[in-house]
Amino acid sequence: MSLARADDGVSLFYEVNGVGDDVLVLIAGQANNHHWWDVSRPDFDARFRTVVFDHRGTGRSDKPETGYSTRGFAADVRAILDDMGVERAHVYGTSMGGRVAQWFAADHPDRVRGLVLGCTSPGGAHGIERSAEVRRSLAQRDTAAARQALLELMYTPGWLAAHPGPFNTVGDPGMPAHARRGHFTASKEHDGWDALAKITAPTLVVHGADDVFNPAANAPVIASRVPDARLHLIPGARHAYFEEYREVASPLVLAHLDG
Repeated sequence: MSLARADDGVSLFYEVNGVGDDVLVLIAGQANNHHWWDVSRPDFDARFRTVVFDHRGTGRSDKPETGYSTRGFAADVRAILDDMGVERAHVYGTSMGGRVAQWFAADHPDRVRGLVLGCTSPGGAHGIERSAEVRRSLAQRDTAAARQALLELMYTPGWLAAHPGPFNTVGDPGMPAHARRGHFTASKEHDGWDALAKITAPTLVVHGADDVFNPAANAPVIASRVPDARLHLIPGARHAYFEEYREVASPLVLAHLDG
């Protein structure tokens, strides 16, 4: 367990595990801390030194009133690698973490060995938004019903029936309201279209084919924009494909990064 210092002085908690000479940074989704990766992280520990961290506003990182943007989160990743003394790393971001990874790979091409963009979006005019029906399901006043709707967007009914939780992908319960708003705004205002075209790292774009939370149609849009990117849709998977379908997703990611 370590603390890095961001450019603006914010303290960032990160944790390193695993073995190997190569480093893999795992970037969690919006309003989530490093526990987002608890289920799938062990799949990578035998091959890499894995790095997980708490986004500013979550977990044991500072929770400033301002300073939330996907490009700013990418600068936080750079600060963590600097603190570790790591020049180059593989980067795997999912959901909002994929938006952050887009900026990191574009802004620091010399520091990215391999890149995986999972269940994410280019944002802006080229991003494909979730439907009005999905938005309504998440905006219910009944908080229990809204949470259940989110779970059903993340996982299939069969998975939910067999896995009663706890779930690490439905938000950090300790986030203050201002930080939660900051994360929401960061995701909403993300526009990575120009950044995607600047990515030079070997890139895999992966998405659950049945994802309507962040619609799967975003995946081919991203893959068409990143030079020489590979695209893989996982049949039957929803937003948390990396957890429910880890037996498919993790080997896919490992093969790409080793390649």
